[in-house]
Amino acid sequence: MQSPARKHYARVAAAQAAGTANPGRPQNGQQYEVHAAALWEARRTLKGIKSTEQKIAKKRELLPEFDAYVAGVLEAGNGAQDDVLMTVMIWRLDIGDIEGALAIGEYAMRHSLDAPDRFERDTPSILVEQLAEEAMRQLEAPHDDTDEGRQAAANAAAELTMYLSRVEALTSDADMHDPIRAKLHKALGYAYRARGGHVADAIEHLKRALELNDRAGVKKDIEKLERELKQQNAGQGTAQNSGAPA
Repeated sequence: MQSPARKHYARVAAAQAAGTANPGRPQNGQQYEVHAAALWEARRTLKGIKSTEQKIAKKRELLPEFDAYVAGVLEAGNGAQDDVLMTVMIWRLDIGDIEGALAIGEYAMRHSLDAPDRFERDTPSILVEQLAEEAMRQLEAPHDDTDEGRQAAANAAAELTMYLSRVEALTSDADMHDPIRAKLHKALGYAYRARGGHVADAIEHLKRALELNDRAGVKKDIEKLERELKQQNAGQGTAQNSGAPA
């Protein structure tokens, strides 16, 4: 556990090194080497864990060690290739820290940074696929069937909609496999549905998911939502007619 003083030093030193590194070239500097070594040790620890659930718990425990370094790079970096930074982005997605991952993702997309070779996917594909999958996990998680529980779920869905929309805009020009982008639109569709009052938006995204991948598994939900929208529109028409002057 780093002390506040060590965290401050790591952030300042990382910012200085990141600001002077050559864009597109490998990151360097003492703080990068220190954190690259820490990352190597962390990966070795994770390799000894078989359970995915326990791996995620261990990543959640390990990640704060890199927070100050990441903050320094994001504050002053000019786009040097940084395997520590990119690994932290992916691990943050693994533990469900969408906001933290997106902070790095936006920097990575702005500077066209690559993920380390071991991940075997490009940065936009990783961001889209893992964020969509994490959003689906959160949307499918059980919640209290009370007014407070339903409102909390709707608020969480609204937040997920914001994050997913940011990723959609961030990666709109990126070339990726259609089924991956379909996952993003599917997650957006279900997030809009969970918010309530956004049936048309939900249908639009689910239809786009189906266009991109006919095995997206959304056909029945589209049909159900279209019936709901039709009833909703019919109800609004009846209400308007009943209020018209004689």
